[in-house]
Parts: sequence; C-alpha cells; structure tokens
Amino acid sequence: MIAEKSSILAYLRVRNTERSRHLLLGTVAVIGACFGVVAAFGNVSSGLDNNFPQQNIVESLSLSQATPVVENEELFIREEKVRPGDSAYSLLERLGVDNFRMIDAARGNAQAQPLFRQLSPGKTITAYLDRAGQLRSLLFPLNDKQDQALELDDTKEGLKITQKVLALETRVSVKSADINYSLFSATDAAGIPDNVASQLIDIFGGDIDFHRDLRKGDHFSVAYETIMHMGRPIRSGHILAAEFVNDGRNFKAVWFQDADGRGGYYTPEGKSLRKAFLRSPLEFSRVTSGFSMSRFHPILQQWRAHKGVDYGAPIGTRVKATADAVVDYVGIQNGYGKVVVLRHQGPYTTLYGHLSGFAPGIRKGSRVAQGDVIGYVGMTGLASGPHLHYEFRINGIFKNPLSVALPGSLPLTSEQMARFRSESGVWLARIDAVRNINLASAD
Repeated sequence: MIAEKSSILAYLRVRNTERSRHLLLGTVAVIGACFGVVAAFGNVSSGLDNNFPQQNIVESLSLSQATPVVENEELFIREEKVRPGDSAYSLLERLGVDNFRMIDAARGNAQAQPLFRQLSPGKTITAYLDRAGQLRSLLFPLNDKQDQALELDDTKEGLKITQKVLALETRVSVKSADINYSLFSATDAAGIPDNVASQLIDIFGGDIDFHRDLRKGDHFSVAYETIMHMGRPIRSGHILAAEFVNDGRNFKAVWFQDADGRGGYYTPEGKSLRKAFLRSPLEFSRVTSGFSMSRFHPILQQWRAHKGVDYGAPIGTRVKATADAVVDYVGIQNGYGKVVVLRHQGPYTTLYGHLSGFAPGIRKGSRVAQGDVIGYVGMTGLASGPHLHYEFRINGIFKNPLSVALPGSLPLTSEQMARFRSESGVWLARIDAVRNINLASAD
C-alpha cells in the first residue's frame, strides 16, 4: 500500500501546477479515509522537478461514526367486529392471531378488564400483526367513549397497557372495485372496511337487492371517512359519496347534513335515498324461502301459506329494524320462537322470527330507528336451520317484502338545495375521478 501511495504522489508532482497541490491533498485524504484516521503527506523524496515551495503538513482526518439504518417493522392491520357470544380469544382467532400470549398476560391486569367485559356486538377492534402472525398491538375502543381506547402493546419489557384519549384525525379515502363474486369479497380485495360495505347496503338497499340483484361486472366507487390515530386507522366514518352500477343501472348517493345536524343520503338531484323501509333486515344473507300462498312446511310436513321471506344466515347475525318504529311485541310466539314485532308509522307492521336473542334495550314500547339492531338470527321455534323469518304487513294484510312498493321520504327545501349543490359537487367529482382512473387502467 505504501508503494502504491508513493506512485500516486509521484505522478501528481510531475504535473507541477497549483491545481496539483489541491489534488494531492484531496487524493491522499480519500485514500487515507479508508483507514479511519490518517496523516496527509506533502513532502515526497524524488528526482523530479522541485521548483515549488514544500512543507510538511500533518492533519488528523476522522470519519463520522456510521449510523445503522433501522427500518420500521412491517405490521399488518386487521379489523374485526365483535359478534354476539364472542370472547377475547374467539375474536383474536378471527383476526388471524396465532399466539395468545398478550391476552393471557392481560387477564390478570385490572386495567385490561374492559377487553373481557366490554365485548359489545358491533364494536370494531383493530389489531396489528407482524409477518409471523404474532399480535404486536391491539386497539380496543371503550364503551360509549368514541375518542378513548385501551391500547395494548407487546414490548421488550412486557405487556404495556394504556388508556388514553385519542388524538383523532379524519382523512378521506376514495376507492373503486368490481364485483366478481360478492360485495364483501370485492371490498376485501380493494382494502375497503366491512363497515363501509355495510353502509353501501344501507344506502342503496332500497333500490338494489344485494341478495339477488348483484351481477358479475357490477362496479362501485366510494369516498369515505377514515378516523386515524397517529397514522393508524381506528375505524371507518361516514360514506361521503358513492356510485353503484348494477346490471347497467347507475345509482349515486351523496351525504348531506342539514342545519339541525340530521344527515342522510341524496341523489345528485337532491332526492332523498332514504326509503321509509329497508328492503332487507339483514346486511348479508340469502333468501332460502320466498313469499308464497302455498309451501310445504319442512317440519309440519303439510302444505300451508308462507306469508313472509326466510333469510338463511349464521346464528348471531345482526337483525336490523327496516324502518323507524315502536316495539309492539317482544317474546316467544307460537312457531316463530323468539320474535319481535314492530309498529311503524301509518298502517305498517313488521315481524322478525326465529331469533336467538334480543338486542339490549329492546322491550315493548321502546323506540327504534331504521337500521338499529333489534335481535340476532337463530333457529328457535319451528325452524329446521338458522334463519330469519321476516313479514311485512299493511293494515294487517301480508305483503311480499321483496316486491311491495316502499314509500319515500320528504325532499330537500329550496334553501337546503342551494347548499347541497355546493357541497355535493366536490365529492361527486372525486367519485368520477377514481372511476375514470380505473376504467383507463382496464383499457
């Protein structure tokens, strides 16, 4: 290496220019840097021309300490809603957790008890898993405290539990997808939360029967709120705008809130999409038996009228009120098993039978709003399998819930329309933009 240095320096001195001195020091410094700390030499013994002044220069050169680059650990976010009868362990199984060490450690911690005692159906839990499927962090919203949560972290020091007020931030996500098999498979593929898919059903459920009407190639675009905490999604908020193309029919909806804080969905022309009744009391299921004046009963083994519609669904599936109502009856009734009867405005009543149980607060005389959970699918009474029996009556006369004409809602006032047009244009433009991007990609 010493011979190599001398050769380089000798070559530089042959050039005998002012520029050579700068290059000399710079070159030696670079070579010496490979050794961390070196001495820079400016005096070389040689038989070559020595016309310029020379002096010994000794300078200590040191390299700054190298800082290792630490990449953030890649975590995968999973969301899951609590179901009736869930335990902390069954919930984590659906979240894909392979190791229950964190939950085992939390059982004996008083601060972590809401995780075991506040498993309210419908609550959304967020888990952060590493590549191996190990639970690294869990965010558990506290009952009746939308801005507070229990945070459990798996740290090197052990389980860390924090109950804190969350600094929340609202962001807007705009996504689009095609239907190949079902709505939920499409939203899963596009990374859209299940809560948003459920809202789509509620919004367009009066015009689209999501049990029977979906076709392969149907398309939807949606702009929705995502509630964030420190860059992590906590839950989904309202859908702000949506478009659904079903079998060539195009439906659009925009969220609008009036001066009194009442919100709803409207067409771009300002017509309310909120029907007085939802077409179906379940978010997702299949029709197993339709409305018929003559059907062979599988248990009674005789022909009799079937004056409602049966929806097959797993036990525990949430059953919703199809319209604002007062609870007229809750209890056990003949072959219906556990049943809820709702009395709506005007001549309308609905019945929900074969339930496995009732939602908290459902009692005779209590009021429910459209979309409120009133019970859970079961197979009580004369039922050969888990399903919901749903009846729709007008003045006591049975009507087919799948085909009866449903009443509409009141339109916006002229004053509301002016503000609606101003606000809705922004979101409709976002929906059009994401649809056009996807269409261009497909081409």
